[in-house]
Amino acid sequence: MAEERTELEERIIIKDQHTKEIDLVNRDPKCINEDVVKVDFEDVIAEPVGTYSFDGVWKTSYTTFTVSKYWCYRLLSAVLGIPLAVVWGFLFALISFCHIWAVVPCIKSYLIEIQCVSRIYSLCIHTFCDPFFEALSKICSNIRVALRKET
Repeated sequence: MAEERTELEERIIIKDQHTKEIDLVNRDPKCINEDVVKVDFEDVIAEPVGTYSFDGVWKTSYTTFTVSKYWCYRLLSAVLGIPLAVVWGFLFALISFCHIWAVVPCIKSYLIEIQCVSRIYSLCIHTFCDPFFEALSKICSNIRVALRKET
């Protein structure tokens, strides 16, 4: 009975990962578009002091800009949102696949191989270079330098 409940909970958890509830109010919870797409009427069109249009034109321009931006975005997202979601989903799946099945194994393989090469290189350095430099250091250890100031 307890095992059946655990299996059922695992299935529910696995299902919830793919069909989790999304927040329809806060659609950018990680603020990835914080600075990019906040374009309001005041950010695009502004009249400096002394060059004002008629108030009716200004209000109508504001309403036209805001409503056309809103509906244009909605229509574009309705027409292109799902196909682009498929494209982006495929692209990120492809990137994940390449990373998991090619990049990480290549890096791990390289690190394993380079570790073997570094051990062989280290052995060669210690075998051939260390005695040479030790002998050279013993030769040079008796050299004395004396500085005299002659006037």
